Amino acid sequence: MGGALIRCYLLQPREGDPLVENARQAGASIAYAEDDQRYRVLSNMIASANIVIDALYGIGVKLPLRDDAAKLLRAAAAALNDQSETPPLINPTAESRRSTRPYVLAVDCPSGLDCNTGDLDRFTLNADETLTFIGVKPGLLTFPGAAAVGELRFSHLGIPANMPELRSEKRFLVDGDDVQARLPSRPVDAHKGTFGSVLIVGGSGHYMGAPALAAKGAYAVGAGLVTIAAPAPITSALAPSMLETTWLPLPAHNERENVVIDASASEIVTDYIKQVDALVIGCGIGTHSSTEAFFFILLAHLKEQAHPTVILDADALNMLSSRSAWWNLLPSNTILTPHPGEMGRLCGLSTADVQKNRLELAGEKSAAWQCVVVLKGAHTSIAEPTGRVAILPHKVPALAKAGTGDTLAGMIAGIASAGTNPFDAAICGAYLHASAGIKAMQHINPRSVLASDLA
Repeated sequence: MGGALIRCYLLQPREGDPLVENARQAGASIAYAEDDQRYRVLSNMIASANIVIDALYGIGVKLPLRDDAAKLLRAAAAALNDQSETPPLINPTAESRRSTRPYVLAVDCPSGLDCNTGDLDRFTLNADETLTFIGVKPGLLTFPGAAAVGELRFSHLGIPANMPELRSEKRFLVDGDDVQARLPSRPVDAHKGTFGSVLIVGGSGHYMGAPALAAKGAYAVGAGLVTIAAPAPITSALAPSMLETTWLPLPAHNERENVVIDASASEIVTDYIKQVDALVIGCGIGTHSSTEAFFFILLAHLKEQAHPTVILDADALNMLSSRSAWWNLLPSNTILTPHPGEMGRLCGLSTADVQKNRLELAGEKSAAWQCVVVLKGAHTSIAEPTGRVAILPHKVPALAKAGTGDTLAGMIAGIASAGTNPFDAAICGAYLHASAGIKAMQHINPRSVLASDLA
């Protein structure tokens, strides 16, 4: 046991159980709940522990918990709360966030979490980390249960790769090694054309910064060249602060105090896209009728092309949702990047209904719409038409800010521009985006992280 002091606390007697006997022979001390009516032994164990392993219940739990199990978890939760302190608002560190509370590792799922629905028993222990096995359970990714999971890790538990029906590879948790294997290589003899060209079509008087954030995201992941196509007054305003970006000024339509892309701009953009590898449409573009006409003319042109990869974000999704059978308008190699509200509009569902059924909905709609769907949020889900769904292990509240979605769209485009297929580009872009948010939180209070801190 590596020199650690191991103590086991069991809900029910298990005398004669070989696993218990093996633990005892290895030096672990064993305590039973029936001998600890006031849970003083349990409380003392937790108070003196560095790590608490929660392995009381797994996937078969029925809520609410009752009788001895409920009492035990209530006592354990109280003991853990006694060890907790409120983290400081200013510049919290890992040490101050954890304080003296033991690190809680849940085995398969936190006890008291319904792995199908995400419902929680009131005394479920909040884990710092959950190690789940064989298949990724929906309840681990669905709130309120997801809030009790902490950092989510996955193990195939020795199930061989040639048994995919048991490994549940239709849904898989993404890790850094997986992303590294999917990212395009960076040969030493490369030139900017090697890494592709990205065109970002967006911007309006009310949302001038959105295409700029997307451009920063594309460059941050290695795009060779990024061009912004926006109303001419906006390109003139942004150009002095974005020295690496090239520009495609578009005819503007002036509407009161707003400036939007005019419908006549479609000819300029359709001619330019012959030379790009990835195209982002929607960041800050608005939904004015003139812009809407431009958007659908552009989509009709792209529908006839096998190239480039097309990422539709923000108001591009809102304009799509206004049309019946809009999925028939999508070009091949399309990636949609909706947040839950936009996904709801695309599906005709409420945001709450989307959040209750994220995994199934992403996979189902990706197949129905024949495109890659990136359903953003805690545990972003990336689905492809074959039914595979990649799931990020991250919950990054710092990303709940205006502009972070624009940065993500640019990151996905930057990776796709180097020739990466849409599914892999979406996985890598989403993972790097979340990782950038986590890194920013290590240096900036999570309340204060901005989209411009990510790239």
